[in-house]
Amino acid sequence: MAKLLVLFALCVLPAIATAHFAGNPFLVKGKVYCDTCRCGYETSASKYLPGCLVKIECKDRDTSRVTYEVEGVTDSTGSFNILVQSDRGDDACDAVLVKSSDPECSTPNSGRDRARVILTRNNGMVSDTRFANAMGFLQNVPLASCPQILQKYQEAEE
Repeated sequence: MAKLLVLFALCVLPAIATAHFAGNPFLVKGKVYCDTCRCGYETSASKYLPGCLVKIECKDRDTSRVTYEVEGVTDSTGSFNILVQSDRGDDACDAVLVKSSDPECSTPNSGRDRARVILTRNNGMVSDTRFANAMGFLQNVPLASCPQILQKYQEAEE
């Protein structure tokens, strides 16, 4: 009987130890803004965009093949909350701008059109909530007040 118990332990314990626990889904939160001064970052004149389409896209790090995609829409405050149902392991995952709701502010801002998010539990992070950096679209024509606004940031040409 003891040998049977040891054999059982040798067979079952490694399987339990290597089993993949799916756990709770991840919640990815972020914001989408309109860069009304076309300066490449948020300012006091930036406005947040409701109704924008955003996706979470995960790719295999070796092949760059898309392994997972899920879409969401920003709410009235320009915020999005997207559920990702599974741990993405070593995949490279990004929140990505897909489409603006404002035709006057619809050009994705290069460098601010995606935000890396880590979607694995194998990194010491306890929370299931992940925060993406704010992403932005560029307004077609900058506001007339932009020189004064940018002067506050010491970016205006003199």
